Amino acid sequence: MKHLLVLGASLVLGLSFYHSAAAQSGGYIDQEAVADLLNLRFESLEDIPEVFYEYYVLENDRGNGALARNAFYRDIGDGDTYRGRARSELVQMLNRRLMQTFVVGDTIIVPTQFELDFRAFSPFPRYYTGGREFDKLFIMDKTIQAFAAYEYGRLMRWGIINTGNPDESPTPNGRYNFNWREEFRISSESPEDEPWEMYWVMNFHENGMHVHQYEMPTGGPMSHGCVRLVDADAEWVYNWGDTWTTTSSSDGIASVGARILKQGTTVLVIGKEPRGKPEPFQLGRRYPVLKRVTLPAHPYDIPPGTDQQRRFDKLRMESEAVDSGSE
Repeated sequence: MKHLLVLGASLVLGLSFYHSAAAQSGGYIDQEAVADLLNLRFESLEDIPEVFYEYYVLENDRGNGALARNAFYRDIGDGDTYRGRARSELVQMLNRRLMQTFVVGDTIIVPTQFELDFRAFSPFPRYYTGGREFDKLFIMDKTIQAFAAYEYGRLMRWGIINTGNPDESPTPNGRYNFNWREEFRISSESPEDEPWEMYWVMNFHENGMHVHQYEMPTGGPMSHGCVRLVDADAEWVYNWGDTWTTTSSSDGIASVGARILKQGTTVLVIGKEPRGKPEPFQLGRRYPVLKRVTLPAHPYDIPPGTDQQRRFDKLRMESEAVDSGSE
């Protein structure tokens, strides 16, 4: 592929990928355009190859950014600009930056393969030993600004997120459960004359904190505490996750006086918010390396985030003690 570089150590330290003003200018992901990319699924994890990454420097003799980007589309499209534009949707997701913000001289990180199950590009492990006993487990890492969904320790899906603004309304770390869901909801944080419409809402905190579909900026955490997902991911999570079971409920929304019989899908919030946009790659001398999320040895190692979780922890430990005593 033309323009792919092996970078010296001094050049790596000055990569304009992370430092140009354009990189911080934001913009929003075209959620409809990335839906097919996110929903592409191979039959099994074993069918997904390992992917590596390369540097690509935008170049144009006249300093024309548009022409440089068009050359980039041709290169990653193997000579086909249309194919290259389609593939650039993946490049934007991985770089957390829109193509139109790259200028001549900027460095883009490019995967060695395209048209793969999106799990091929996951910063989360494909197999999580600690989660093998959980039928479903939903994990959000604030450092990378990404989520992972596991079933019995096997990665089912991952995607990017925007968590709460760390200076104003950070998303709290801890262990929770999905409890109720609504397909459509108006945010309680909405200005009086500007209703914020949220779709595919899954609540995970007893004080009212959700994952949901919303506009997805390419910058760092900036929500009002809730967690934003791309439309395709939010709908998938909504249909995949389990809400709590109560003595009287619909979609987990309990009536007054109802008792919780069973908790919903376990949710973990881990990591620390980045200052600015997340940096998903380690910039090596020869090539970039995808940063990997380190998961806890066991989900129960993450402290409970609410009194509800602490009550259920107590019941679980009491039940385990009884079972152990009866053996």
